[in-house]
Amino acid sequence: MALKTKIKEYREMAGLKQADLAELVHSRRETIVHLENGRYNPSLKLAMDIAKVFSVSVEELFEFTEDEEK
Repeated sequence: MALKTKIKEYREMAGLKQADLAELVHSRRETIVHLENGRYNPSLKLAMDIAKVFSVSVEELFEFTEDEEK
């Protein structure tokens, strides 16, 4: 399974930089970069904190999809 995320989309709509979002959720900018690129699966707490920043559900921000390569 692959993790798809809409964090970048929501972050840009909110006018936030990666560093701004990282500060709001008490994380590192690099973590936000990896999340946006689908290279990191967040903890439940981090996912919930990010969703809270944008006032959306965790399911709205994150989606697991089947890998296309099998």
